[in-house]
Amino acid sequence: MDDIEIPRYFLCPISLQIMKDPVTTVTGITYDRESIEQWLVTSSPSENAVCPVTKQPLSRTADLTPNHMLRRLIQAWCTTNAVDRIPTPKSPLHRSILLKLIRDLGRSDREGFLHVNALKKLDELAGETKNHQVMAEAGVPKAVALFVLRCVKEGRISGLEEGLRVLQRTWAPTSENKRLLEDNLDFVKSMSWVLSSDLENAVKTHAAVVLKNVLEVASLGLKERLELDFFRQMVKLLHGNTISQQGVRAVLHVLIKTCPSGRNRTKIVEAGAVLEVIEMELCNPEKKTTELIFCLLALLCSCADGRQQLLKHAGGIAVVGKRLLRVSAAADDRALCIIESIARFSATREVVMEMLRVGAVSKLCMVLQADCAAYLKKKAREILRLHSNSWSNSPCIQVYLLTRYTR
Repeated sequence: MDDIEIPRYFLCPISLQIMKDPVTTVTGITYDRESIEQWLVTSSPSENAVCPVTKQPLSRTADLTPNHMLRRLIQAWCTTNAVDRIPTPKSPLHRSILLKLIRDLGRSDREGFLHVNALKKLDELAGETKNHQVMAEAGVPKAVALFVLRCVKEGRISGLEEGLRVLQRTWAPTSENKRLLEDNLDFVKSMSWVLSSDLENAVKTHAAVVLKNVLEVASLGLKERLELDFFRQMVKLLHGNTISQQGVRAVLHVLIKTCPSGRNRTKIVEAGAVLEVIEMELCNPEKKTTELIFCLLALLCSCADGRQQLLKHAGGIAVVGKRLLRVSAAADDRALCIIESIARFSATREVVMEMLRVGAVSKLCMVLQADCAAYLKKKAREILRLHSNSWSNSPCIQVYLLTRYTR
């Protein structure tokens, strides 16, 4: 096939491969279904998804219209050029099939066979990204969430892994799901029970991701009812290899989402989160995890207890300074917030000298010279001015960076 010229419009703009199931977005661009769905799923949750070609906004649940004409042209071209013919895509999933499976989940089933079979079928359907939207619209997440809640209350684990996996894959923050879970402390406790159990790591990872999704839509009242033991359990999950890296990131999200409440920040600090995440960061090679750790530390360092715990760790200031300018703009922003909190509110003479000794001050000077956002430079300059009298006499930094701007 290397010597056959493939028509340009047969290729997916994302994968650059011949499209097997061409679909057109609302922006008018045609992609292979698998590629564009994966693009929408993996887009950063903190940013709006965009069309890869036009850069126009694109909803994560955007309608993808099958391009039957283009698919038939591709199939005809494959036949003419003796290229393996792309198969005709499966028919769309019918809502009636899902409604029957949902009814099966809700029926009384002492032996559990009916529930297990329904969950296996739902799990199989959820394995295809193109089914997620129709499953969410049919009410699958709500039905599975209620099933999981019953399982935990009755102490049953049969079907729990499949249920959590389906819930993770098909979850959408719809009004129906919000009504069910935004103030449902029992469901949060059920996920906590799974995470504290002896179940396999895969099951715990699903539970951690589901818990993260639920807390993203949870009410402030629910978050404020979380007890210290809940946070101790979350921090414990960060230690060792009890869950996967995906699960660790989900737990960090859980702690971040519950931080807006001042009482929760105190509980998270008391649970040992500051010391634990610093230890994690000392041996963490992953960018996404570092960004989450720094986001959590910045929130916790907004309270005196959090700053005290960071300073208590011998490598606290050092690791923050070391990661500055080495990870991402998001990590730089959070690192500067941490350093600023320390410099403004916990700057004893010993702390000011330690910031100089471990290289944090030198890194602040490097920010002023680096090719980074203007607001980061401004923040670094403000921090340097706070203790310029103590730092300007040191040969470790360039004095002109402190005296270049009027105070």
